[in-house]
Amino acid sequence: MSSENGQGDGGGEGAPPEQLALIRESVRQAKVPRAKPRTWRGATLAKELPVARVLVDKGVLHLDRYFDYAVPEELDADAQPGVRVRVRFGAGKHSVRDGRREGGGLIDGFVVARVAESEYQGPLAALAQVVSPEPVLGEELLGLARAVADRYAGSLADVLQLAVPPRNARAEKKPSSEPLPPPPAPDAGSWRRYERGPGFLDALASGGAPRAVWNALPGPEWADEVARAVAATLSSGRGALVVVPDGRAVARVDAALSTVLGEGRHAVLTADAGPEKRYREWLGVRRGSVQAVVGTRAAMFAPVRDLGLVVIWDDGDSSHAEPHAPQPHARDVLLLRAAHDKCAFLLGSWSCTVEAAQLVESGWAAPLIAGREQVRGAAPLVRTVGDGDLARDGAARAARLPTLAWQAVREGLKNGPVLVQVPRRGYVPRLACERCREPARCRHCAGPLEASEGTAALKCGWCGQEESAWQCQECGGFRLRAQVVGARRTAEELGRAFPAVPVRTSGREQVLDTVPGAPALVVSTPGAEPVAEGGYAAALLLDGWAMLGRPDLRAGEDALRRWIAAASLVRPQGTGGTVVIVAEPTLRPVQALVRWDPVGHAVRELSERAELGFPPVSRMAAVSGAPEALAGFLAAVELPGDAEVLGPVPVPDAAPGPSRRPGAPPPGEHWERVLIRVPPGSGAALASALKHAQAARMARGGTEPVRVRVDPPDIG
Repeated sequence: MSSENGQGDGGGEGAPPEQLALIRESVRQAKVPRAKPRTWRGATLAKELPVARVLVDKGVLHLDRYFDYAVPEELDADAQPGVRVRVRFGAGKHSVRDGRREGGGLIDGFVVARVAESEYQGPLAALAQVVSPEPVLGEELLGLARAVADRYAGSLADVLQLAVPPRNARAEKKPSSEPLPPPPAPDAGSWRRYERGPGFLDALASGGAPRAVWNALPGPEWADEVARAVAATLSSGRGALVVVPDGRAVARVDAALSTVLGEGRHAVLTADAGPEKRYREWLGVRRGSVQAVVGTRAAMFAPVRDLGLVVIWDDGDSSHAEPHAPQPHARDVLLLRAAHDKCAFLLGSWSCTVEAAQLVESGWAAPLIAGREQVRGAAPLVRTVGDGDLARDGAARAARLPTLAWQAVREGLKNGPVLVQVPRRGYVPRLACERCREPARCRHCAGPLEASEGTAALKCGWCGQEESAWQCQECGGFRLRAQVVGARRTAEELGRAFPAVPVRTSGREQVLDTVPGAPALVVSTPGAEPVAEGGYAAALLLDGWAMLGRPDLRAGEDALRRWIAAASLVRPQGTGGTVVIVAEPTLRPVQALVRWDPVGHAVRELSERAELGFPPVSRMAAVSGAPEALAGFLAAVELPGDAEVLGPVPVPDAAPGPSRRPGAPPPGEHWERVLIRVPPGSGAALASALKHAQAARMARGGTEPVRVRVDPPDIG
């Protein structure tokens, strides 16, 4: 019989006295009881290494450490480092019986080590239960989780919740297949289009650890090129990990890996697979059955054995940023793995983020690019429609569809489908000069200026200072403008303009993966563009001003990334592929699209951020909460001497219902936010200071929430 509170009769209160006496006598005569109370009162401890060091799954900063527990002899064989256990936590110092601490609630945890003696001098509680003898937390994964927790000022337990999937007993009972021998080194294939492409594969196949930032050519070949890099790594006897932003990209890489490697050599880790299948695939990786993994964000922690290559595709996609604490970014986690495991690193995208440009500028990674002739041969023709063209275009004033765009659609529909990209619903543009479209920025910190509701005053969205006499630094203009455009109206107008052509939509309600190569209009929001068979004949990138007008430091970079992602699905210029973008042609992101030069745009953005002291050149943290709680936190935290505090500024109130943005206040509450930035080299000190202040605040019983986010992807 088993009991947690010393009442061993369980549900037999109504049983006859003779039956109870018989049960007690059977238990006394048994040489080995079937079960003991989870306090293991009076149980013999393990003869060797009788103390288990356990990480309890509490997830609070002031308890972010290991706790020692006694190991009963009956659990000795199963209670090995890496297994899941249940322990009692929260018993007071006076809850001691027969030299063993008792009481407290049962919580989950992991055994991280077995030791001979405990540093704690008082009585220890015993392990309550070994949930499973399957070791799921190895030393490498534990070290990675600790590094991520320290970098993002979070707790180790929170990181492990992201890194180790929930247990599924049925999947755990099934044995994993035997690992296959290493495959042969693959042919370079389309990697020959890049100047250093074949050399990169040769280095992987020979056991090297090259690090590269890869600016992929337009077209669908990127998935096959990723698969060949993975195959080259596997041919050297090492493992490979690929992280992509969404399930559609996973499906493309999965198909490419099956073609290049064959079946049974790689695992797919996505949440869509369901808990049993996902855990079974994860166990196959942990047990060494497969050495190649492709998956979405959570796969960044996959325990690949003998890791030789980590790959991240499209690192600028917001899906790579984890919304749960401590909110790590997949790119930074893979950078930590590459440095810790001394393995190869490949960051690929059609575009180029500022962080990717910094990796090349610092010399940490080498550029992996194609020559200009290759770029011109693979990219479509890009044409622009600016405000001056719209003002002279009577058709555009009447139907909001420029004549050039209408002609491009008409010609494209003769040869295949036409893609129409419209801004995502909900974009809120910032203010900009009406004449030259230069974003309006604060003179104090270069943050975006916003119009105060109900007044004509301007206020900085970062530091909160008001601006009463704004003037454009580029052209001297005094007038501002903003624009919000909806997607549904655009689809309706296109349907009326081309009534005989089918119109398909891809967006939040329904995201299409592919569309046939027959003539059709495909209206899509950014990031939801389906792949057309044979490529699109043309593409329209409408309302570029709304894309560039988001109140965020990354607005230009993100707009260019989304434009290039859509244009990369269009046929090359040599086969008639045309892209028309409705945006001011003098703007830097538009010029980068016309020249198909995302790397040059990222390099210039990086130099400007270096002058202003903005990420990624500096490290930054966002701290938000109610005004009183935020002020108390800032007064208590011991920031590095070179830290600079920007703000506080009000946080936009959340709409009723579940919060959709990390760090947003609960509905009905008014929060403020500050940005804290430090120069290079002080990021670890900033994260440590914020973590200790938050831990001390929780230990004192602070009830008002204060949210800390290190290196937030959006600071506008």
